[in-house]
Amino acid sequence: MPARLSSMELSDPNTSPASSSPNNATRRKSGRVKHKPVLLNNDPNASISSYNSGKRKRADTLEQLDTNGSIGEETSFDEGDGDPDEEEMKEKRRKSRSKKSSEKPAAKKPKTAKLQSTSLPVRPAVNGVKKPPKPRRPRPQANAAISDEETGLFAEIFAQGHTVDAVAAEWITRYNEHNANAMCELIKFVLKCTGGDLEVDVHDIEDPDNAPSKLEELQEEYQAKNITDYPLISKNKAYASFRATVTAFFFAVISTAHAAGVLYSDLALLENIEVWVMTMSAASIRPFRHTATVISLAMESALCSVYSSLADNTAKTVRQKEGEQKKKSVNKERIASLQKKAAEEERKSAIVDGMMESIFNAVYVHRYRDVDPKIRVDCVTALGGWITAAPDKFFTSAYLRYLGWVLSDTSAPTRAEVVKQLSKLYKHKEDVARLRAFTEKFSPRFVEMAIRDTEPNIRAAVIGMLDLVRDTGLLEPNDIDSIGRLIFDSEQKVRKAVAGFFAKNINDSYDAVIEDLGGEEGLAEAIGEEDPEDFDMPRRAWLKFKCLAENLQSYSSEGDDEDAAPILPETVAVFPGSVVESRFALAARAVYDGVPEVKNWEVLASYLLYDNSAATSKSNASESPEILFRKSCLLNGYEEMLLLEVLKEAVKQRLLEAVDSETDKKSKRSKVRIEEVREVHESTALHLAQVIPQLLRRFGANPTTAAVVLQLEHFLNLEIFEELRQDSTTYASLLDDINKQFLTHVDHGVLAEASNAILHARSYEDLEEVTEGKIQELWSDTISTLRTLVGSRKSGETDFTGLCNTITRISNLASIADCTSIFETEERSNSKKSNAATAQPAHILTELVQDEYADIDDEAQEQRDEIITGAIKALVFYHMWIARSLKTSLAANMPTLKLPDWHSFASALLSLMQSRSGTDPVRLAATGAYLDIHSLFASLKTITSRSDDQSTRHITTPPHKQIQQRSNADDVESSLGRPITPEAQSLILTIFVVTEKQYARRSRRKLEAASDDAIDSAPEDPESEIEDDEDEDEGTTSEQTRTQQLLAEKQLCELAGKMVLAILGHVLDCEGRKVRRRLLRNRMRLGPNFKEVLAYLDEPKAKSKANAKPKASTAKIKDINQAKAKDGKKAKSKEVVEVGSEEESDGEEDRGEEEDDPLGAELADDRIEDVEEDDRGKRHEKDHNDDEIMGD
Repeated sequence: MPARLSSMELSDPNTSPASSSPNNATRRKSGRVKHKPVLLNNDPNASISSYNSGKRKRADTLEQLDTNGSIGEETSFDEGDGDPDEEEMKEKRRKSRSKKSSEKPAAKKPKTAKLQSTSLPVRPAVNGVKKPPKPRRPRPQANAAISDEETGLFAEIFAQGHTVDAVAAEWITRYNEHNANAMCELIKFVLKCTGGDLEVDVHDIEDPDNAPSKLEELQEEYQAKNITDYPLISKNKAYASFRATVTAFFFAVISTAHAAGVLYSDLALLENIEVWVMTMSAASIRPFRHTATVISLAMESALCSVYSSLADNTAKTVRQKEGEQKKKSVNKERIASLQKKAAEEERKSAIVDGMMESIFNAVYVHRYRDVDPKIRVDCVTALGGWITAAPDKFFTSAYLRYLGWVLSDTSAPTRAEVVKQLSKLYKHKEDVARLRAFTEKFSPRFVEMAIRDTEPNIRAAVIGMLDLVRDTGLLEPNDIDSIGRLIFDSEQKVRKAVAGFFAKNINDSYDAVIEDLGGEEGLAEAIGEEDPEDFDMPRRAWLKFKCLAENLQSYSSEGDDEDAAPILPETVAVFPGSVVESRFALAARAVYDGVPEVKNWEVLASYLLYDNSAATSKSNASESPEILFRKSCLLNGYEEMLLLEVLKEAVKQRLLEAVDSETDKKSKRSKVRIEEVREVHESTALHLAQVIPQLLRRFGANPTTAAVVLQLEHFLNLEIFEELRQDSTTYASLLDDINKQFLTHVDHGVLAEASNAILHARSYEDLEEVTEGKIQELWSDTISTLRTLVGSRKSGETDFTGLCNTITRISNLASIADCTSIFETEERSNSKKSNAATAQPAHILTELVQDEYADIDDEAQEQRDEIITGAIKALVFYHMWIARSLKTSLAANMPTLKLPDWHSFASALLSLMQSRSGTDPVRLAATGAYLDIHSLFASLKTITSRSDDQSTRHITTPPHKQIQQRSNADDVESSLGRPITPEAQSLILTIFVVTEKQYARRSRRKLEAASDDAIDSAPEDPESEIEDDEDEDEGTTSEQTRTQQLLAEKQLCELAGKMVLAILGHVLDCEGRKVRRRLLRNRMRLGPNFKEVLAYLDEPKAKSKANAKPKASTAKIKDINQAKAKDGKKAKSKEVVEVGSEEESDGEEDRGEEEDDPLGAELADDRIEDVEEDDRGKRHEKDHNDDEIMGD
């Protein structure tokens, strides 16, 4: 440090290094004529100009740079003891000619203000350093947010609109004149960048040993001001470009110092900056630490650029020297000068290398693991830039390891940034050798991040990086398979990112198969010439589909057993159209984006329908290329199921792309484009109508594949099918195939998809007649089977399996078609069917709900439970259809012929709720149905009240019809709108408590302690015994535990939702708020789903703004009335206003009540007052006054 101080104190800015050189006195003068250049400030013909002129004489600049030892040294290389040789003269003449031909007028420099001087000792570094390309910056402008009272560098950079290069050059000039003052000015600028008005003086700068203690005092002063925001993190628009400007300024300072030679002649320049900035980078307060770190990283980036430029210059000089040595007539003096120049460049490189190492060890090594994640992100970004700018220095394992260590950072932005920087490095395949050791060490972490990172965006970015690593050949086969399995991941971003990676796996397998078949020649001999229009002939794409199926099977968890059925969603939704997609469908969607061959779904369909039995019937002795090709394309059952999923998604995405292109606002909707979209829909509909029956015949026996094929019917555009005037028998045969699947399968997935297909067919009116006929055939078959099975049960023979399957079909049919007339039709007695039941199907199903069997085995008991659950579902749908018809008749004031008798069904449900214990599925199903029935018919109260109001308002209605309408409404309300009894309410609350405790136990959540208040405490279920967690969790995997937890949450939310609807329908918790309080007790303890379900019980919030608006309008009306009122009209106007305000408040209360009753809100919104002309005339004046009062 003393050496540094002595150099600063003894340096004389008026003494030129060139004038003190001993070579100036002893060197021999050349014989060439020389003229002393006339300086700009000494030229009598030139006017005194300032720095603002923007133009400088070339001679002035050359002399100034010569005094600093930059140009003078280079010109001395050409001055030898004698004249240059002939070859050098030729080379100079050639260069001068080329220079004249390519000479262009010099660009004008921007004018700067308040920097007036007669000469500029140092020019900004433009040609001295090979700068990396930078984005174009806007023209510097003064920042209006910076106060005009600012002084120093901060004002010059931000307030006066100067360029950072000009300010840096001027600061270097001031540093040459008085280094201590200039350094004090720079440190003040650094402190100002932290966001505080802190000061240092020249004495502090001249005593660098006291810098740490001075900075501690400045930190205490900064903290005393309670500054919470500083420019680097400020969201103020005035500081939007603050970081870029500060880093650019320090980059320019280092570059200009390098070009002027100050960086090497005065080493104390950077050392004194480091004393203050590096000490600040280790400060305890974040503004100091963050600002100093950013500045240090900027200086390191500038040094990297200088280092790279010096390395390039050194290599160029060495090449020139080697070329000179290879000449026949060697110029020893030129070789010596080139060698001297190379040595000088190496000396400068060594100095810069030491500076870079000092900043890296003092700042980066400590700050890359700073507690502030923003500082860590800055460090990672900077290191990536250093590796790119100076690869000879930083592109080594010693520095790359810092990026590898940050891969385990706790901050997601930091991990994302390091992945971004590494991806840039892996894009350059020429640098693979430098990354080999780093990749071998950290590739396990790469794979772990791609599989288990908590952020989907980071996982997707890592997969993209691993794709680049794979291209370099540094990724192990096991890691490739681990990434390939992510095609089944639950995150959409991950599946989309891995699609390209997975496609490369398929291409590798495809290349291996082609090689086994004898290469391209053997493949061409096997398949011959392909016809684009003939989809039934073998194609190359078949091998690609085979490789796709093999990879999907190998990456699937069930792929070990070829005959094993894939895991489909266990819970099939009751309502059609809401079936959850399997993971195979999600994987197929990602494959569609990654494998181009999949987009041609017609070829895939022909491959699945191709009869490949010839490949297995031929003997091995006579295997031709065609037989080898067919064997290579042979699929097993599991692969067929996977390709069917791919086929379904390919058709779906093909139609979606056509729709998106048609509805895209950016694309031009030309006639050609519309015709193309139309053609896609027509070709898809026609081809699907032919393919679906063939696929059902081939894959309809397997429930898994049959369910996938039935989903293809959803994409069949029946409107186009009808417009093309296709034969109706084709569509009828398709419905026959669907009905066959419905009647032959017992799998819930197949029945749900068949029901969806029939529902899709019913949505088109032109085909409604054909569809209704097929539905009636299904009803006839299922009801006939039900009567036969029930009749045999009465005779002592119970077929639980057949009865269970039939009830399941009936419940699915009841969900898509009106079953009222079917369920209420009795069968006439027939001698041929004497054992068949003749009662109404609704009564039969109600009896099945009531029956209980004691002495049956476990398998039969499971089937019995399914029978009861299916019968409950069917009867719930039956009552829904009845409520729908009642709603229509009551809304139209039509007489109700017959009211449903649902009390026997409710009694059966109540009996099941009492007989079953705990969270038995049948008990929960009965409880939900019991609540649904009461809530369903309670919604008709609103309609009955509305019909009653309308009957009183219709003056022209005859009296006997008025009596009939009121009697219909009274009968409906008295028979249907009955609240739940207190005994049943207590039982429902008991079941809820048991379900709540089960979910709390499964999810390891703690419930709120029960209150001692008798009203707030729910009764305990004496029959439900809660088992110990240890005994229950024995032998269960983590996946099974998670499944049980999700099932318990689903049961709790479903039951709570039905109870909430019953409360809002005023059939539950009618007296007091016992049930409501019990539901809300653990609202904040059982997860967000349960909380959202109970949110519908919240009281409506008061609308303060809405209440304030009428007051303002009322005041305005008062002013108007006061201006117009005369002779007592003022009081009358006031009275009208008060009445209007009361009506408004009453209306708000009515709206609040409607929000409390969502079951009738939809019907209440549709209320239309049918008023006669006389009645309208009577209230015309009042309505007019109300409109005037309400204003806008």
